[in-house]
Amino acid sequence: MEKKQKNEVILLGKKIKTLIVEKNLTVMNVAHDANLDATNLRKYIRGSQEMKVTTLIRIAGALNVSTSELLDDLIPKKKN
Repeated sequence: MEKKQKNEVILLGKKIKTLIVEKNLTVMNVAHDANLDATNLRKYIRGSQEMKVTTLIRIAGALNVSTSELLDDLIPKKKN
């Protein structure tokens, strides 16, 4: 995994963790609602494992946010 790509995976995991805490949820609840194994969700949160787009969509649904909200800070803004 490239360094830049790895940083984005870590940032996405931190964003997911932040939302879990802000919404007073648990990893177990989010994993259940996203139909994921809690161990895998923890790997995504740590940034040690990349996820498929379908997994991202399921996690966003479990957190009741849009996928764009999860990805917003990860996508570099184009300069005009």
